[in-house]
Amino acid sequence: MSGNDDKVLLDLNYPAFQSELFEMHAPEIKKTFKTFKKLRAMSWNEVFRDNGLKWEELRSAPGRYTIRLSLSYRAVVVREGSWIRFQALHQDHDGAYGKK
Repeated sequence: MSGNDDKVLLDLNYPAFQSELFEMHAPEIKKTFKTFKKLRAMSWNEVFRDNGLKWEELRSAPGRYTIRLSLSYRAVVVREGSWIRFQALHQDHDGAYGKK
């Protein structure tokens, strides 16, 4: 891939993710949107290497990943081509991994 093909595109349209996003408090929304802005400026290789984002595949659900949005929140995402599709948002990091 070259040029814009390697740039990360964000899909924030998944209804469950939106419901959780809209319930966040303003300071966390600000941190989360800062991460969204960062992601939009990155290539996929940069996402995979970024220590702050901590991109990790879910062992219990191959093809699904978690990504750190802030110190308090992780998101469950899938990658489809250039798109990172946000599916769920978890304040409890264990929740992002399917643990209770």
